[in-house]
Amino acid sequence: MSAPTDSAGDRTAVAATPATDGHAVYDPRLTNEDLAPLRDQRWSSYNIFAFWMSDVHSVGGYVTAGSLFALGLASWQVLVSLVVGICIVQVFCNLVAKPSQRTGVPYPVINRAVFGVLGANIPAIIRGLIAVAWYGVQTFLAAESLNIVFLKFVPSSAALLAPTFLGMSALGYVSYAILWVAQAALFWRGMETIRRFIDWAGPAVYVVMIVLAVYLVSQAGWENISLNLSSGPQLSFAASIPVMLSAIALVVSYFSGPMLNFGDFARYGRSFAAVKRGNLLGLPVNFLFFSVLTVICASATVPVFGELLTDPIRTVEAIDTPFAILLGGLTFVTATVGINIVANFISPAFDFSNVSPQKISWRAGGMIAAVGSVLLTPWNWYGNADAIHYTLGVLGALIGPLLGILIAGYYVIGRQRVHVDDMFTMATTGRYWFSGGYNRNALAATAIAGVVSIASAVLPKTVFDLSGGGAGAVDVRWIASYSWFIGCALGYAVMVLLERRNPQIPLLDPTDPQVSVGQADGAPATSTRATA
Repeated sequence: MSAPTDSAGDRTAVAATPATDGHAVYDPRLTNEDLAPLRDQRWSSYNIFAFWMSDVHSVGGYVTAGSLFALGLASWQVLVSLVVGICIVQVFCNLVAKPSQRTGVPYPVINRAVFGVLGANIPAIIRGLIAVAWYGVQTFLAAESLNIVFLKFVPSSAALLAPTFLGMSALGYVSYAILWVAQAALFWRGMETIRRFIDWAGPAVYVVMIVLAVYLVSQAGWENISLNLSSGPQLSFAASIPVMLSAIALVVSYFSGPMLNFGDFARYGRSFAAVKRGNLLGLPVNFLFFSVLTVICASATVPVFGELLTDPIRTVEAIDTPFAILLGGLTFVTATVGINIVANFISPAFDFSNVSPQKISWRAGGMIAAVGSVLLTPWNWYGNADAIHYTLGVLGALIGPLLGILIAGYYVIGRQRVHVDDMFTMATTGRYWFSGGYNRNALAATAIAGVVSIASAVLPKTVFDLSGGGAGAVDVRWIASYSWFIGCALGYAVMVLLERRNPQIPLLDPTDPQVSVGQADGAPATSTRATA
């Protein structure tokens, strides 16, 4: 349905009308206990802080942070880039958090207020597919850490290193299977168990990182530690500006996945203020401290081992003592399991459950992702730059447009007002039924911004390769670094423009008790849900 308009073309306030019995009946095609609004939001600022610790403290986070210091920038320029990049992430996470925390619903459900009750499946499936791919990659990286432990303590396992079925060794399959089952078992226990795990995992990794840094510095000598890991000439200030911008873009892109579906976790926050405090501690404060630890460890590897090691797994392996390998290997396994659970397991669990709530529970959705990650055989394509570029590059380029559209729909068009019960009705009179369950403006914005964003992510490398890839080739690959920003800005702008021209999202009456109002303090609006 289209939102009513007055003679000037502006949307008029729509008052909610209760069902005849005073209660809203949630359609079983749109709800189950996992997707319904939470009635008990208990996560504190520390729980959100621990979530980000689990997301940052991984092999990928270690390598990403270390790589920024190897770009030819001065240390202060790297720190500025880190601060700016992570503060951008913090701002967008707060924006994504509010609608889910206020309404108590996960990311795919809050999208119903923007895309329509059926149209919300489109962003959910896209985010779910991205998570499935990265779930396999992160499990593979954790398996690599576990392999080192096996090789050290069970030397005979070296006989299992020869590639076997589908390109991975028998030892690799053993490690992968152990971690796959462990993660599935942790996930199966539910969100409360996951919360307790990440509350412990993040700080545990910090303890080991600090111990590792102290050990390496004691071996290298503090005078041999440098925060500048670049081996090339120092860039001039003018030449450093585009490199700093690329570093900022890299930080934002690295966190773009969990940033998009952060509402899946923010919904558990006891208040929006608690979520914001957790984001402050977990993003700028935590990320900067972790980055400094990372660089100290990486810098110390040069005098200690004679080469720069930016992979923590290889660093622990190089120490070559049983205790270090056991402690370090298991720690980075724990760290990778942490990021996998929070970033790549929970998201598709909600996303796939949203497609058919009565047939796919939250647990079933997560297991679909887990099985799908194996079928993709990530160990075969993870080392192939072209495979990653043309698969995850395409899917990842859609994250920006989806985030921009959500922000435009909730904050600008809907003015932070959501009728919670109407996100769970298939009635054609429902506020989020739009046209057959789809908001055509949101779909058009996704298509337009998505095409441009994908083109900006994929075509620069294609053009470079087709033009020879040499010194005289056309090199516009730098554009790909900003595909997230391009997609987010365009998705936001197109959505606002289309809604201004042909309004679809209704402007609700903020005095209606069943309307969640984002600007209001306190708990989210109480739904009037009744069982169907």
